[in-house]
Amino acid sequence: MENTLQLKGKTIAITGSSQGIGKETASLLKDLGANLALGSRSNKERVSDTILELPLDVTNEQSVKKFYERTIKHFGTVDVLINSAGVGTFASITESSTDDFDQMIAVNLRGTYLTCKYFGKHMEEQSKGHILNLVSMAGNTALAGGGGYSASKFGVLGLTKVLQVELRQKGVQVTAVLPGAVSSSFWEKIEPKPDMSNMIPTETVAKHIVYLINQPTGAFVDEITIMPPLGIL
Repeated sequence: MENTLQLKGKTIAITGSSQGIGKETASLLKDLGANLALGSRSNKERVSDTILELPLDVTNEQSVKKFYERTIKHFGTVDVLINSAGVGTFASITESSTDDFDQMIAVNLRGTYLTCKYFGKHMEEQSKGHILNLVSMAGNTALAGGGGYSASKFGVLGLTKVLQVELRQKGVQVTAVLPGAVSSSFWEKIEPKPDMSNMIPTETVAKHIVYLINQPTGAFVDEITIMPPLGIL
C-alpha cells in the first residue's frame, strides 16, 4: 500500500526525466506531492516551488555538480536520487561501433558514478537518504548483441553494490532496480524493433519505484528484479 503522506515534503532528484521510466516516475511523484528536481539533456530550465527542471548532461561532471548544487540551493536537502538516465545500442562486439560503446559507458556507468558521488556525499552527511539505480537485467545477464550495454550495466550493478557497503552504516539506502524489457522510448532508434507488446509498461516500473521509496522502515531493499510476464524478452 502506497503511503502518500511519506512523499509530501520529500525532495526527489531524477536523471533522465524527460522520457521513459524517468518521465513516468516523475509524473507519479508529482501527483503524490513530492518536491522534484528533474534533470535531462532535453530539459529547459523551469522553476516553481515544488519543481526544479534543469538541463543535465550526466557525462559532464560540471553539469552534474551544477544540477546537484541548484537542487540543494532550491530545496535545502535531497531525500531520494533516482538514476534513470541511460542509452543503449545493440550489435555483436566484433561489428559494434567504438563510439557507441564509449557513449554507453559514459552515460550509463560514469553518469551514475557522478550523480552518486555528489548526491551520495550529501546523504552521507545528513545520515539519511535513498539512491535507486536503474540497472536492467543486462546488468547480470549475457545477451547476444548487448556487449557495450551489458558492460555498462554490469558496471552500474557493481558500483551499486559498493555503495551499499560504503553507505549502509551511515543510514543511506542504495537499491539496484533490474527490469527486464520495458515498453518505452528506449527502443525508438533500435533496429530491427523487437515485439513490445509483452514488455513491462513504464507505468508499472514507476509504481514499483514509488513502492520502494515508500517501503516500511526497519529494512533496506538492496535489489529488486522486475520481469515481463513472459520472461526477459
